[in-house]
Order: sequence, then structure tokens, then C-alpha cells
Amino acid sequence: MTITYNTPDRPAFIRKQYAFAAYIRDPENHPRPDDVEARRMKIYRELFYNNVESYLADTYPVLRKIMPDSHWHAIIRTYFSRHLSQTPLFPEMPREFLKYLEQTRAPHPDDPVFMLELAHYEWAELALSILDKEVDESTINSEDNLLESRMIISPLAWLLSYRFPVHKISPEFQPKEADENLTHLVVYRDRDDHVRFIEANPVTARLIQLIIAEDEKTGRELLEQIAAELKHPQSEVVVSHGLDILNNLRNRHIIFSIGT
Repeated sequence: MTITYNTPDRPAFIRKQYAFAAYIRDPENHPRPDDVEARRMKIYRELFYNNVESYLADTYPVLRKIMPDSHWHAIIRTYFSRHLSQTPLFPEMPREFLKYLEQTRAPHPDDPVFMLELAHYEWAELALSILDKEVDESTINSEDNLLESRMIISPLAWLLSYRFPVHKISPEFQPKEADENLTHLVVYRDRDDHVRFIEANPVTARLIQLIIAEDEKTGRELLEQIAAELKHPQSEVVVSHGLDILNNLRNRHIIFSIGT
């Protein structure tokens, strides 16, 4: 990150603020302001870093647990010193950290192979918990026959697909290579504002994808499309089992009926 606090076109107090912040973020590469004693700067330096590290550790608890202290702190210190955030909002810091991991930071040999996917999954839990969206109850009908109705997905539900089973990763389980098949997870916020997830099989995941993309089709039409994609010899079997899936998703408030 380029620090421009010493450009002569800036007012003196702005240059002083940049110098103060630059030293706090990266004391190895920026001088301590000469009018602030070292003891006080050490307090500021530790206070800022510890606040950032603690918040990120709380947001990414599994990632923190599986990483040795030295590797975790090396990542956080580099993020703290080099990443230029695009928002001043504290709750957005975990998203900024994820952007840093995905877009800026060079991979390290000690990184777990699943690190980016695990980080995304853990971020999604926080993001949904604070997402400022609501379901428009006036447009839905909980009594409709889902086979004969059109549906929408809740704005508080996300279908996420990963190469690794990120929801199972722990200090005791750390896969070394990706699975042959994707892991599909539906992460959603329930009516009590608790974030939950369900593991979805490929049919359920495909059904949700179609609900998102084909909101003019009824549940029966969507399930018949899936049966055709599967080349299933008895489409009514797919429709029958699919109705159970739809009812389960509606009971969890992941999807809603909006009539015909």
C-alpha cells in the first residue's frame, strides 16, 4: 500500500494523521512520529491491531482454530498494514478481509487448500445475520399448492456451492483435496433471526437455482424440467419427491409461494 501523507500539497495536520496511522499499521516500514513518545505509540499500535485481530478471529472462528498462531498473525498483520479498505464501516471489515484473501494476498505454502472457501462460508454466516432485508409478507400465501404455484426464494437465503465440505471442517477434519462432487449448502436466516444451514443434494440445489431463474414457472413445471434433465423414466416420481423438498423449504421460510 502506498502512503501519501508526506505530499506537500496536503495540510500539515493531514500529513500528521497519515504519519500516525502509517506507523500504527506498519511500524517496521514507517517512522514513529517524533512528537509522540514510543511508549504511547506502542499502546496505540497494540490497541488497534488487537481490536482488528479479535474481531476477525470472532468472525472466522474455524479458520482461526485450525491455523498455527504464527501463520494466523502473519496474515492479519499483512492485511492490517497493506489492505486499503473501501468502507469505513466496522461491520464490513470481515468482507474486506475476505476480499483481501481472494483478490490481493498471494497464496502461501502453509495455507490450507480449502482456506478461501472456508473463509467465504464463515463470512456468509455473518453477512446474513446483519443483512438489512425483509420478506414482503403481502405477496406470499402459505396455503398454496406448491406444484401449481410460482415461487420466490427468500432474500435471507443463499445457495452456496463449494469444492470442499466447509461446514464439516474442524481441527480434527481438514481435507487435503477437493471432493469429486460439489457441496451445496443453503444458508438462511430464520424468523427468529438465527442463521442456519442445510446441506442440499444436487436435485434440491438445482431446484433452488431454477426457482431463482424461472420465477414464472410453477413447481410442477420446474420439477418436470429437472426430470427431463435427469432423463428420469418416470417424471411423476421426481415430481412427488420434489414436492416434499418444496414443502420442507417452505416450512423453513427459504421459499415462498406467490400464487399462479
